[in-house]
Amino acid sequence: MLNRTLAPESKLVDEISFIEPLKQVLDNGIPVFTINAGKQELVRIEFIFENVNWDASRPLDAIATSHLINNGTSTLSAKEIADKVDYYGAFLQTEYGADQTCIKLYTLNKHLQSVLPILRSILNDSIFPEQELAIFIQNQKQSLQVNLQKNDFLARKHFANALFGETPYGSNIEPSNYDVLKRADLLNHFKVAYTSQNCTIFVAGKFEDAEFNILNGVFGNKWDNIEKAKPNKFEFLADHKGEVLVERPEAIQSAIRMGRLAITRNHPDFPGFQVLNCLLGGYFGSRLMANIREDKGYTYGIGSAVASLKDAGYFFIATEVGAEVCNNALAEIEKEISILKDELVVEEELALVRNYMLGSMLGSLENAFSHADKFKNVYFSGLDYSYYKNYIKTVKTITAEDLKALANKYLDTNSFTKVVVGKK
Repeated sequence: MLNRTLAPESKLVDEISFIEPLKQVLDNGIPVFTINAGKQELVRIEFIFENVNWDASRPLDAIATSHLINNGTSTLSAKEIADKVDYYGAFLQTEYGADQTCIKLYTLNKHLQSVLPILRSILNDSIFPEQELAIFIQNQKQSLQVNLQKNDFLARKHFANALFGETPYGSNIEPSNYDVLKRADLLNHFKVAYTSQNCTIFVAGKFEDAEFNILNGVFGNKWDNIEKAKPNKFEFLADHKGEVLVERPEAIQSAIRMGRLAITRNHPDFPGFQVLNCLLGGYFGSRLMANIREDKGYTYGIGSAVASLKDAGYFFIATEVGAEVCNNALAEIEKEISILKDELVVEEELALVRNYMLGSMLGSLENAFSHADKFKNVYFSGLDYSYYKNYIKTVKTITAEDLKALANKYLDTNSFTKVVVGKK
C-alpha cells in the first residue's frame, strides 16, 4: 500500500522528447509545417505573416488591420462571418505581435472543407468597413484612457519606449494615434502584408494527407494580394536612459520596471542567461520573491524575464510596491543582483532551479499545439531543435561559477534603464 506520509522521491528530468514537424509546400509555394499528433479529430491552423512596412507616423495600421481583418468582406458582414464560423463549431482568432501577425483557426476535421473557404475570403477580400473601424477606434481609445491611469501599464509603456524608441517594440501610443487611422491605409497595409509570399502555415492536430489536400485546394492557388512589401528590420543601441520617473503624487503604489537590452535566443549565452534569470526572479521561489515579497513584504509579486524578439533581446525586472517603500525596494533589488555577481550560488538552490526549469519544459509539452508553439520559437529565430538540446544540457550542467560570470557580464545595474511610475 502507498505510504502517503512519505514524499515522492525527487529526480531530475532525464529526457524530453519533441515532436518535429513535417514540412510540405502548397502549390503556390507557401511552406506548411505540420505537427501530426493526437487522436481527436481537431486541428489548429495558423497563418502567420511577417510584419512589414513599418511607418512611425502611423503606428497603428498593422494593429488595426489585424483586429479588423475578419470584420467584413465584399460578400460577408462581420456578423455573417462570425455566424458561419460558429455554425461549424469552429473558432477564429487574430493575434498581433511585434514581429508577426497571426490568424488562427480551430476546427473539427470534418468541417475543414466548409470552414477554410471562409478564411480564404477573409485573407483575400477583407474590406474594413468604416462602421467597424469607427467602433474599433472608439473602443480602443476608451481602453487606452483607462490603461493610462494604471501605473504598471505606464511603466511598461515608458520602459519599452526608452529601450526601443518609435518602433513596433516600443512605440509610445497615445489616443491621438487612433484619430489618424483611415480605411484606405488599412486596405493598403492588408494588400502588402497578407500575401502568399509573406505567409507561413503551421498546423497542429490530426492532420494527414486528406486534410493537406483540402488546405492545398483552398489556399494553394494564386492569392488576390500580390503587392511587394518592405520587411521590418531594426537596430538598437545599448543606450540606457538612466532613471525615468513619472510622478503621480496621489499614488498609493509605485510601479517599477528596470532592465536593459540583452541577447537573443541565437546567442550561445542565452540558455545560461535563462537559468540566471530564473534564479533571480523567474519563478515563485526566486531570490527577488523571497526578499521583496516574503521577507520585506513590499509587494504581492515581483519577477524578472529574458525576452527574445526578432531584432533585439532584453532583460527586465517588474513589480509594484508601496509608494513609501519604493526606494527601499530598488535598493533590495540591486542588493540581490550584487550578491549574484559576488557570491557563488549553493548547489541546493541551483538543483531546485534545475528541477523547476526542466519540469516546466516537460509540462509545457502537453499536446500537439504546444509542440507546434515550441517549434515556432526556434523557427522564427532561425534555429532548429538543437537549440532545445543545448538548453536542456545547459540547465543540467551549468555551474555556480558559470552563473556568477553571466551575472557580471549581463547584470550591470549601472547600464539599466529604471522606470518608476508613482512616488519615490
